[in-house]
Amino acid sequence: MDFNLDETQTEIRTLAADLLAREATPDRLEAREKSGRPYDADLWQALAKAGLLGICLPESAGGAGYGPVELTVILREAGARVAPVPLAASLVAGLTIAQHGTEEQRTALAPLADGETALTYALREPGRDLREPPETTATGDRLTGRKTLVSYARESAGVLVSATDGTQTRLYLVDPADAEITDMPLATGEPGAVITLDGAPGQPVGGAEACDALRRNALVAITATASGVLSGALKLTTEYIKTRRQFDRALAEFQAVTVQIADVYIAGRALDVAVWSGAWRLAQGLPADEDLAIAALHTTDSALRALYTCQHLHGGIGLDVSYPLHRYFAWGKHAAHQLGGVEAQLDLIGALV
Repeated sequence: MDFNLDETQTEIRTLAADLLAREATPDRLEAREKSGRPYDADLWQALAKAGLLGICLPESAGGAGYGPVELTVILREAGARVAPVPLAASLVAGLTIAQHGTEEQRTALAPLADGETALTYALREPGRDLREPPETTATGDRLTGRKTLVSYARESAGVLVSATDGTQTRLYLVDPADAEITDMPLATGEPGAVITLDGAPGQPVGGAEACDALRRNALVAITATASGVLSGALKLTTEYIKTRRQFDRALAEFQAVTVQIADVYIAGRALDVAVWSGAWRLAQGLPADEDLAIAALHTTDSALRALYTCQHLHGGIGLDVSYPLHRYFAWGKHAAHQLGGVEAQLDLIGALV
């Protein structure tokens, strides 16, 4: 594959990077955290006005009709700024509906493109791997079960839920008002929840293939965000060791420090290769599970260890919640939680090969 972005993708990256650098400053992030607001509504509106919320939505909903690679471009920039908005969940749910929903369901995505609402998805269940069929069941259009690690559940207009109807696993669009929502804040500080369904009505979205599409889109989003997170942490750490002096020398002049920061760079590049390869193969309609599993393994293993290294190179300040690095570490930990950890990814890779 060609790892270079085309002209349109480059423009999307530049637009996203410039907007997020302007709107997701450390001061804005801190103010949002202190306010108790679920997310930065002004940033959400800015993303909508720039057309970034509609990048992966169909033209009938006011979107641009792009796919996984463009999703990766945006979420990598959002991860690099640890932007506190329901971007990943909304883009994943929106893209999946755009790919497999009915024309009516696709057209109904217009409020998301306009920044008037958000969407999310619910794949994980307590004690179960993403590869396993869900315990959540569908009887007709009524769903019963329990989902965990659902981001922005209360703030979303709809939740894509995986459930088995006795013969196959399918997706259903559920109104959060029809579910019991138990708040469970995420490691990132963003709102999360456990959703309990007890005969809740659900609107079918596509066939059995839609659930696989949601899982793959979610893997692209999680690993792309993690790639951006590590890139942002590397930049912050590199700047720190250039200016922090010890024994009358900048930290960057010590060989032990340069070796460690090089390891962080290598971990980031390894993750990038797997992320872009998986996203590109998915966009081309090629088998992408192995590439996505490798990206997920890097996210839960080498990338997370690299974030520990960034903290170590900062010394005590790296653990201080008043210093920006703690957000990157929290986001990296959350990505690992979403993916189920290292062992789950090794098991998956073993099964695939």
